[in-house]
Amino acid sequence: MSTNQETIKRFSNNIFNNVKLSNYSWFNLGGPAEYFFKPEDKKQLIEFLKSNKKSRLKLTILGAGSNTLIRDKGIKGVVIKLGKSFSEIKLVEKNIIEAGAAVLDRKVANFAKDRGVSNLEFLSCIPGSIGGAVIMNSGCYGQDISKVIDSINVIDISECKEKIIKGENIKFFYRGTNLSSNLIITSVKLKGKLSQKEIIEKKQNKFIAQKKKTQPSQIKTCGSTFKNLSKHKKAWQLIKETGCDNFKEGDAMISKKHCNFFVNNGKAKSSDIEKLIKKVKKVVNEKKGINLELEIKIIGD
Repeated sequence: MSTNQETIKRFSNNIFNNVKLSNYSWFNLGGPAEYFFKPEDKKQLIEFLKSNKKSRLKLTILGAGSNTLIRDKGIKGVVIKLGKSFSEIKLVEKNIIEAGAAVLDRKVANFAKDRGVSNLEFLSCIPGSIGGAVIMNSGCYGQDISKVIDSINVIDISECKEKIIKGENIKFFYRGTNLSSNLIITSVKLKGKLSQKEIIEKKQNKFIAQKKKTQPSQIKTCGSTFKNLSKHKKAWQLIKETGCDNFKEGDAMISKKHCNFFVNNGKAKSSDIEKLIKKVKKVVNEKKGINLELEIKIIGD
């Protein structure tokens, strides 16, 4: 038996073969995972990583799939998706919340609101999980994760060990951090300010109403496709001004409500979305001399 097979057999209760990844992407697209691993807890995840040092199976960490385009042929190796035991949330101090990496951002916002912790209202408008939000330095309406992070718990893939990284030791920048791809975030501590639930709720509802007014919902999309890198224009403005907002590719289209949102209209392939992305990038570059950078991640074959 090969070392690969030994690893797969050892964790067979939690590793599944040929799993359809379209079920784990907000685009509802993507081929299968060769292996799909949902670790029971941190201990099992560390054991798996130790075993994989010999197997050397390629690892891909998948969050909530809210900003990820998975290619049509899927992903080779092992896709790791954190499950239930990484979805706990608790108040550790009066104004500090600890959330498992798999907890959805909006749940963190609601938990904070119910406990009178302010400054986390913006999370109610961020799709995805809190682990992904840290990696992306997600934000909106003048707020982002870098402003509220206290610390993160991670597992180092190389060392198969748990570590704590303080917020001040993470370099945050627009839609990213300097965190190594060799780290798996397991939980996050966020620091807010004490306030009254009614005030927090009012602020949160204002953000949600603003989002509903300007962004599409109830459709197969992964949020903002491109980063806002231009000093003078937002990505959606560049797309509109260059006439790209009416572009289509197969059953992939651009949202009429917000043209930085690319949509699977029902029967699109991942390759259609990718072709549409490349087409828009090319035209914006030709007409404006600006190289749009992706905010969404494209993974797989």
